[in-house]
Amino acid sequence: MKRVLISIILVLSFFYTGLIACTDILVGKLATTDGSVICSQTVDGTYDSRIQIVPAADHEPGSMTPVWEWIVYADRRPLVQLGEIPQVEHTYQYFLHSYPFGNEKGLLMGETTQGGARATANSPDAIMTIEQLQAFALQRCTTAREAILLMGALAEEYGYRESCNLGECITIADGKEAWMFEIYGVGPLWKPGDGPGAVWAAQRVPDDHISCNVNYSMIGEIDPVTKRPPNVPESDFYICDNYLDTAVELGLYDPASGEPFVWKYVYGNVKGKWSSRLWRIFSTLNPSGNWPYEKTDDYPFSVKPDEKVSVFDIIELYRDVMTGTPGDMEANEAWLYKNSKGELVKSELATPQPGREFRNLLGITNVRNIAVQSTSSFFINQTRDWLPPEIGAISWFGLGNSRKAVVVPLFCAVKSVPKSWTIVNRSDTKIDRNAAFWAFYTVDRLSGVRYQDMMPRVDKVRIPLQEKIYKLQPAVEATALSLYETDRELAIEYLTSYVSSVMLEVEKAYWDLADSLILRLP
Repeated sequence: MKRVLISIILVLSFFYTGLIACTDILVGKLATTDGSVICSQTVDGTYDSRIQIVPAADHEPGSMTPVWEWIVYADRRPLVQLGEIPQVEHTYQYFLHSYPFGNEKGLLMGETTQGGARATANSPDAIMTIEQLQAFALQRCTTAREAILLMGALAEEYGYRESCNLGECITIADGKEAWMFEIYGVGPLWKPGDGPGAVWAAQRVPDDHISCNVNYSMIGEIDPVTKRPPNVPESDFYICDNYLDTAVELGLYDPASGEPFVWKYVYGNVKGKWSSRLWRIFSTLNPSGNWPYEKTDDYPFSVKPDEKVSVFDIIELYRDVMTGTPGDMEANEAWLYKNSKGELVKSELATPQPGREFRNLLGITNVRNIAVQSTSSFFINQTRDWLPPEIGAISWFGLGNSRKAVVVPLFCAVKSVPKSWTIVNRSDTKIDRNAAFWAFYTVDRLSGVRYQDMMPRVDKVRIPLQEKIYKLQPAVEATALSLYETDRELAIEYLTSYVSSVMLEVEKAYWDLADSLILRLP
């Protein structure tokens, strides 16, 4: 009877579709050129891109703290309190964002929506969205393992509640390790007291490996005896106790079938599904693997890169638009026409990121790039355990389309950012020149009008700015470390001032660029 009721609810919600959009990349410390641990995210979609710094705080013993819904859209809709949980005596400073991404202790996160099996759909009594779980973990934890166990326990007790589309993944870095945490609901009929309100698993990326999650579950076969993937040490894997029972109850897995329990097929529903981004990331960082382009559902959880990578390599990978690959939309023959001399030439409108109207008009099949126009923000998180977290933990943060934006080094201990980076003011009728987001958004939209002419003009501004920031970074960190050895607060003040100055410089450069591009419009 329970399965029948679940089926009815799922039929009633058939036409619901959430946005599946973000891209996360992880790198272990032995796979990087300098020993950094990296996790990252593109926030693809119209989400809250404000940087809000929530300060550390002490709380009265026995106090409670609210559980909120709509953190992802908090720039334009009121939060709704779904419940409350016991507060801890001290919470750490952290970055509150559509998806919170870092705290003062050097714990860093990324998020990506996975979709998955419809049978896991949200229960109205569940209250823990993924962004709220992230916020609680960043408030209370200093390591990836602590964060995983806390998020798992809270979701089991209070119920995991989808805020975009079914399952989610959190990528986590703490200076020593990189982890991937995947979570799903237990069906629309769950109520508190019925047992665990979530299913989840977490796997560590080997230190000499890279991995990624592109809205596409990556955790593979689970041995029912050891409760972990084959050849993965017990210390490198966590899973909830109810993962198998819930799958059976929801009709997702039949133990009598003799089929192996493959997490990404059972819960992630990726069997037979293809991801251009997964192929692109594996093929770029491990080209010797000869990864098949049109079959990605049996890719491994992680792979050793052919060469060690730097954080700057990962930043540049986030600018990728499939150039020179079978998915290169800019190379489509539909962009070609004959000029007055009868020569076949490429239109100035040709772009690797064509919008729906261009694709429909020219018959171009959409291929999902890593870099997309719909991005609200993106960040490449770098953390290094040989430095104090105030200096060693950085979110290389950008606004708008990652193909065209400059990233700035947002040290996780800074006390403030310019006001223009704390507001968005999205509107269909007015550009807000007091909001940094609009500078990058405007440049992106204008340069997309006639990409062949305008993109070189964007790069002429973007590349020197970005290279300047990269070159200054060692000196900035050395200065901060020297200050830190005698006065921690002075070091933080210095970093706060530096980050603000870079943000304002980049923002002004993009407003000037936007103004110049307007004059290039046909």
